[in-house]
Amino acid sequence: MAHLDVWPVHEPRDWPGAWWAEWYRLPPERYPLPLPPAAYELNRRYRDNRRWGAEVRRTAQVRRFTGGDLPDTCWRFVAELPDGELVGELRAHERSPHLGYGEWYPGMPEREMVVDDVLVAARYRRLGLGRRLVTALITEMRAAGIDGAAAIAEGFGIELLLACGFEIEASRPAALPLSPPRRGYG
Repeated sequence: MAHLDVWPVHEPRDWPGAWWAEWYRLPPERYPLPLPPAAYELNRRYRDNRRWGAEVRRTAQVRRFTGGDLPDTCWRFVAELPDGELVGELRAHERSPHLGYGEWYPGMPEREMVVDDVLVAARYRRLGLGRRLVTALITEMRAAGIDGAAAIAEGFGIELLLACGFEIEASRPAALPLSPPRRGYG
């Protein structure tokens, strides 16, 4: 079995035998089975997928895209493979919060970031690329003196942003699509 990759098991999602790991967030005392010290994958397809994912994580580069027609207040980060294939993107823009309140108050930040979207190609999801994009944004925000950020997300985007340090704010956003007018039938 020297050809098998062995990895340590720290939590249920590290172990393919933990069927409950994706659906429940159980405390350790409620795990239906004890966790083994290490795990490996016998299925060649799964093993190859795991190796492929490790290679993508190791070689993918995240960088801030600048230049072109991108305004100074718009921020774009990309995740690329060594061959230049774009596999992820984060778009954000700066805003002045005091404009929303009508005036500036002492202590109010002059700028904050709004995360417009974090996209990762379907095949490359769950490899940590979305987190790396958000981390790159936060690092550069702080270097630019911007401490606050806001985002509106749905579905898995919520879990990604929560894992990256965002918090849910009690508000009542509304989805307001602008669609072409519908034509009646008849």
